[in-house]
Amino acid sequence: MLRGLLGPTGGGKTRRLRILFGLGGAGAGRVELFGRSRAAGAPPIPVGVAGFVEDPSFYPYLSGRINLELLAELDGRASGARIDEVLARVGLSARSEDRVNGYSSGMRQRLGIAACLLRAPRLLLLDEPTAGLDPSGVREVRELVSELSSAGTAIILSSHQIDEIEEVCDSFTVLSRGRGVWDGTAGELRAQGPASGHALHTSDDARALQIASGHAGVQARATAGEGLVVRAERSALDSLALELGRAGVAIRRLQQLVGPLESMFMELTGEGATGSIDAVPEHRHGDQTGPGA
Repeated sequence: MLRGLLGPTGGGKTRRLRILFGLGGAGAGRVELFGRSRAAGAPPIPVGVAGFVEDPSFYPYLSGRINLELLAELDGRASGARIDEVLARVGLSARSEDRVNGYSSGMRQRLGIAACLLRAPRLLLLDEPTAGLDPSGVREVRELVSELSSAGTAIILSSHQIDEIEEVCDSFTVLSRGRGVWDGTAGELRAQGPASGHALHTSDDARALQIASGHAGVQARATAGEGLVVRAERSALDSLALELGRAGVAIRRLQQLVGPLESMFMELTGEGATGSIDAVPEHRHGDQTGPGA
């Protein structure tokens, strides 16, 4: 299980993880982990749980391995063989003797996950593990948590970067102002979420807009430059593509701008109106032009 914990900045994601770790108290309600209540005075880090809130911190002038050795000694749960195992698991064996201040951001995040794995956790809680990373670092961390989830570790992944976790999580919880406002599986999200928004570039945009505007289940508008913005469910989008082909209009590029999770997130948290085609941006930040689908 890999669950995404989503919410805007200040929405309560980090506070909720702190409560699960025992680093803060809940103002109301009850906290349970593995079927047991988290009573006042309980150990701050429950057995079987590991993770970090905000950024994982290490002694920068010590090597990655020595940092893990110190943590293992404090926790009393890991051997030297276990340290070798987790370093290999996160791909840091070759750099384990290097000082942490020479690590990239992605390597420091992987070392943070290695520190969590020392406990062989059943539940892994990660707070914004891709924050501040370049695209390569984001990909490294995303692939690693996917591998851990596939191997049987339950993971809760906190983030406000929706596009970074939409494809890796199999279920989601959305928070707004400290409260859960939606909870469900990826399948339920696709069934309940508003239609996705896409950028559409064709060989005849004027004709494509005319066809799309009369097509059931499709909203479309022209952009300030070339191309169209289209909002439609997948089945309606497929049907539109076929109709454009029959009309002799070639699709040169079709690119998702707003997915179902982002649409649902915006609707539930009040970050923006999502029912109208006007709510779909014309470009995704960082997009590259060129053919694609």
